[in-house]
Amino acid sequence: MSRFSRHLPPLDTLIAFEAVVRTGSFTRAAAELSLTQSAVSKQIKLLEEHLGAPLFERRARGITLTAAGSGFNAIVEPMLDSLLANVLRLKSGHGSRNVSVICTHAVAQYWLFPRLLRFNAQHPELTVNIHASNEMDERVVGNYDFGVLYGHGRWSSLQADKLFDECIYPIVSTQRALPPADSLAALQALPLIQLDASAWNCLDWPDWFAHLGVRYKAPADAVTFNQITLVFDAVMQGMGVGLGWEFMARERIASGQVRPVSEFVVHTGQADYLVHDRQRVCSPAAQVFRDWLLALN
Repeated sequence: MSRFSRHLPPLDTLIAFEAVVRTGSFTRAAAELSLTQSAVSKQIKLLEEHLGAPLFERRARGITLTAAGSGFNAIVEPMLDSLLANVLRLKSGHGSRNVSVICTHAVAQYWLFPRLLRFNAQHPELTVNIHASNEMDERVVGNYDFGVLYGHGRWSSLQADKLFDECIYPIVSTQRALPPADSLAALQALPLIQLDASAWNCLDWPDWFAHLGVRYKAPADAVTFNQITLVFDAVMQGMGVGLGWEFMARERIASGQVRPVSEFVVHTGQADYLVHDRQRVCSPAAQVFRDWLLALN
């Protein structure tokens, strides 16, 4: 028996673990993996038995990672990301007709995908492969032609071109009737959907209010999600008021699905950038994609 099969857990258990962490739910992970919830639970149980440590705490309001689970996730997701990137690169031959991009789930779903549809219509001869991951940094980008990276725009190993500035304001479904919030105190009194940003480099409600010089503490029983995309979906379903990143909210506001709740807006000074390894020459296909995307701004 090899050292890998003797010590490493089955790959399926790692894929199930990553899906549960990312979606925040055994049910949503099962739907994504085309499995039953019971099958996903068995995979997680098998992984926990293999590691000899519980990875999740099961609570009435959902699941949270244990300390062991959080530490394990910091290893597993980058490993799976790197493995997938290299498999895709080998399968495509990294040829002149293929471009690979890594970005967060929110950017992939709400910003890049709609633009990719237009790019495909104009350049049907090229294939753009998108890999969505919230565990991405300067190091991971080197496995892809491009990344969309959030931050200050200065990375030692990366060439960066700004795509859009970070602009955040409260939004609510147009189907949800709420009183006007003409003050920050009135806004705090509304049903605010909380974002648990402890694992991500992004703002939550206390951070957002702090930018405007006001202290805020979430109620103990407030509805909370650990992903920006889940908060946005909750807003769309009329559950309450959520933080709206303009790159996600703009088209939904234009279509009449959501609306700003107040005139308060936070500009953080950060932005999302199209980045690539400055030591690597872009392929012809990658250069076409880069030029096209930057021309939109």
